[in-house]
Amino acid sequence: MANNIIHLEKDWQDTIQTHLPNTYTCNKLAGFYSLFSDATRLKIIITLLLKEMCVNDLANLLNINQTTISHQLKILKSMGAVSSYRKNKFIFYSVDNTLINSIMINGVDFILKKAQ
Repeated sequence: MANNIIHLEKDWQDTIQTHLPNTYTCNKLAGFYSLFSDATRLKIIITLLLKEMCVNDLANLLNINQTTISHQLKILKSMGAVSSYRKNKFIFYSVDNTLINSIMINGVDFILKKAQ
């Protein structure tokens, strides 16, 4: 396919080929970014960045069905975006990865700058 490239110099072709992640990595990255593609998940992430909570508190605070919250938390947990621990009969969730916080801040900055 590289033989069909008309305008891109060979040096750039090599640079791009060197830096382009493999398909596995691209698929994992797409899955990671999909965490931020649902408004409910975003609300949960933002809330948990501020304070760890159980499902009941999240559902009441966000005014979202408990089943929906649990489903979204399962997705977030499976991708490593949230962690949990049990305290008595409750399971508390939190975002304990500072990279998630940075991604959220950068996303908000991007949106605000685009709105100007």
